[in-house]
Amino acid sequence: MRTVKLRGVEIGAGAPKVVVPIVGRTREAILAQADELAALRPDMAEWRADYCDDRLDEPALTETLRALRGALGEMPLIFTFRTAPQGGEKPLAPEEYTALNIAAARSGCVDAVDFELAAGEDWARRGFDAVHAAGVAVIGSSHDFAETPPKDELIARFRRMQELGADILKIAVMPRSRADVLTLLAAAEETTRLWADRPVAAISMSPLGIASRLCGEAFGSALTFGAAGETSAPGQLPVGRLKTVTAIVHDALNNQKADA
Repeated sequence: MRTVKLRGVEIGAGAPKVVVPIVGRTREAILAQADELAALRPDMAEWRADYCDDRLDEPALTETLRALRGALGEMPLIFTFRTAPQGGEKPLAPEEYTALNIAAARSGCVDAVDFELAAGEDWARRGFDAVHAAGVAVIGSSHDFAETPPKDELIARFRRMQELGADILKIAVMPRSRADVLTLLAAAEETTRLWADRPVAAISMSPLGIASRLCGEAFGSALTFGAAGETSAPGQLPVGRLKTVTAIVHDALNNQKADA
């Protein structure tokens, strides 16, 4: 499997990388949260731009991203605008959504752009190509806040993201039972074992899905999302606890391999 390297952080190697979303409503709140992350030391930050109440035309977007880049230093930054149908804060038409992601990539301030497969495959192709042309990685993503689709459907989504050229393949779903959590983890395991040649992120949301955030590495998941105060999705844990547990799981898995 090929890894993805963002400012020295190698996704797909070692323990799952811990990402913390920035969810401020104003530029001042966004930058204050970025300053807090310096002390918490997650592996990466994610700006959830859909939370922002300020205008997001290209000049304003670029100005905020430049300020964020300065506040975060060398910490990798993911740009994400999660649309309302995918569990985000605001609706956005596919053409506007695509243009916003391309503008973020061209700002020179972000290391990866999260692009929803739900925008439509034509828009995804256009967006993926433009983001890559700007020298920025693409996280293909699919969210379901209502349920957990069957395993075969989840695998099909992972494979389609890869076929479209995403560098990291991410699915987050809502479990309605413990069996749903196992369904997602089984889909991640089969995808990484048989199909994926790049990193996968598999997240089962809500407290019921906590196991996917803590021990996803055992099933092939290379990213997990924590929180510094306000959460951006159900079930996110404080970043310090998340880093501690994922490191314990990683060490245990490596010791098991050595003993074998």
